[in-house]
Amino acid sequence: DFDGKVVSHTLLHADGSRQTLGLVQAGEYRFSTAAPERMDIVAGACRVRVAGAADWTGYAAGESFEVPGDSAFEIAVADGLCEYVCSFL
Repeated sequence: DFDGKVVSHTLLHADGSRQTLGLVQAGEYRFSTAAPERMDIVAGACRVRVAGAADWTGYAAGESFEVPGDSAFEIAVADGLCEYVCSFL
């Protein structure tokens, strides 16, 4: 995806839940969601605009945001890497 600038690995848990761990390199990307998601930023920083929002919001390590199901969001990384854990709600 995205010429290798976004890498995502899936974790399947014994209880059937699923998370993804990922890295986002500098750039701007758009993702669609099927299920609601919570994105926890674990390293680096990014700006996010959830579908329907007029403005971008900044997030740094230790912060999180949620995206509704059947929606989308844009994520932008100014430089370096942004690392995340995505939990499906």
